[in-house]
Amino acid sequence: MIQVINRALDILEIVAADPEKPTALGEIADALGLNHGTCANIMKTLVTRNYLEQVGTKKGYILGAKSYALTNNDAYRKDLVEAAKAEMEKLTAITNENCLLAILNGEKRIVIHSTSAEQELQVRTSSEKHVYDSASGRMLLAMLPEADIERFIAKYGLPNPESWKEAETVENLKKQLTQFKKEECALQMLAGRQVIGLAVPIQKGTKTVASLSIYLPEYRYMLTDKTGLVYQLKMAAKRISQRLK
Repeated sequence: MIQVINRALDILEIVAADPEKPTALGEIADALGLNHGTCANIMKTLVTRNYLEQVGTKKGYILGAKSYALTNNDAYRKDLVEAAKAEMEKLTAITNENCLLAILNGEKRIVIHSTSAEQELQVRTSSEKHVYDSASGRMLLAMLPEADIERFIAKYGLPNPESWKEAETVENLKKQLTQFKKEECALQMLAGRQVIGLAVPIQKGTKTVASLSIYLPEYRYMLTDKTGLVYQLKMAAKRISQRLK
């Protein structure tokens, strides 16, 4: 029994090493020197218990909701992930772009669930990023009460001009956040990476509890129906919000 526990923990550690990249069963089994059938049985149990999630048939595994719940991330909400999963899958199917569900935790935005598209060229982002360095983080910050925004700036300072040049002063930062809140949509252009991030808020009652975002290469964004993309993103977020009531 102890050996099985060790193997299960080893599997989780391998998947957690790169949480945004689905890890194949064969890759895990080979890394641990396990028989593929034995590894599959252990992983099946981890999937059943929601510590792992299978992205799709033969597409690999990522950390599941229970794994995130074990961390010190007090903002994690199981009901939030459950409300969002189906809508995120639909959104990815419609847009054929990766979709992220994220929450605010201190100065970080934390991804608690994601869905992957079928595009040959995909944009992946780390599970934890500074609020200022992601569209989802900026959207979450923008939806905070004004007093909380003031406290955030006082505690964490201003954005690095290289990552968000339009918000290098307190006045400009507040203008950006006010615009995001008004439009209920934040857009981020990642300098040097040709990547576009779009994020919208998810609400439970009057409180913003998460953000829903899409990241895609700039060239695809320029060719797509931008209004339609934002519409689909907002409608998915609205349906998730309704499920949380």
